[in-house]
Amino acid sequence: MNKYELITILGPTASGKTALAAALAARLDTEIISADSRQLYRGMDIGTGKDLADYVVDGKSIPYHLIDICDPGYKYNVFEYQHDFFRVFTSLRDRGLVPILCGGTGLYIEAVLKGYKLLDVPPNPALRERLREKSLPELEILLASYKVLHNKTDVDSVQRAIRAIEIEEFYRTQAPDVREYAPLNSLLVGVAIDRELRREKISKRLRARLDEGMVDEVRRILSNGVAPEDLIYYGLEYKFLTLYIIGKLTYEEMVSQLEIAIHQFAKRQMTWFRGMERRGCTIHWLDATLPMADKVEQILTWLGKGDR
Repeated sequence: MNKYELITILGPTASGKTALAAALAARLDTEIISADSRQLYRGMDIGTGKDLADYVVDGKSIPYHLIDICDPGYKYNVFEYQHDFFRVFTSLRDRGLVPILCGGTGLYIEAVLKGYKLLDVPPNPALRERLREKSLPELEILLASYKVLHNKTDVDSVQRAIRAIEIEEFYRTQAPDVREYAPLNSLLVGVAIDRELRREKISKRLRARLDEGMVDEVRRILSNGVAPEDLIYYGLEYKFLTLYIIGKLTYEEMVSQLEIAIHQFAKRQMTWFRGMERRGCTIHWLDATLPMADKVEQILTWLGKGDR
């Protein structure tokens, strides 16, 4: 156990990774650091699937970090995440804890595990103007020509694609070939879920969240002064629900297109995790359908063996 500085639990959306992380944290008496690029935002609760009830295990509240740390409309980035992560991580380690990093944003996870030297990329107005009229498919083709410094998993809006290209262009000439932080020795656990089961869970969860008031959540954020284009920037639920609310999509079109987008998002997440393995990360995969107690015991076994 002591050889690990961190335990990382990752997986695609709807795989049950948060509940697993909380159950493990309860056993180890530790805390969770979120690695989710959208759960950072206050008030974006249903659409990002915060499911804060998952952080209560047998009546015990599991402390979590890097959730609800900024307001909707702000464009938080991986540079900020890396620094926020290490601030929390160092504090928890100073208290003698082995934190659990849990999430599905692969770039955030890989950036902290490998200690990449990241840069605070400024806006490039000339580039943005040049790309402004391009469609999302055209931007995706352009982005594919770069060497994948940016997380393509979350690129499902024109604004995010342009920002990704902006980052790539900056890094092409500015990125130093050094590390800012030491790489972390982490046990990596992936929650593997069968494709058809994942699709079934995604579809069921989408309808449940719509019933829970996800449309009203987006209306409330818009009424609080966040511009529609700023919500569309976040993609997925916030993109398609905003388009519905401002009259660009019918309700049926919104549900259908959003469901397809979430399935595609989960597939891109898995592509990123497989890429992490090719880049040298050893991920121990757990079957999502195993009973929770069995999953926790298996992780404890891996920790006891000290296998990477």
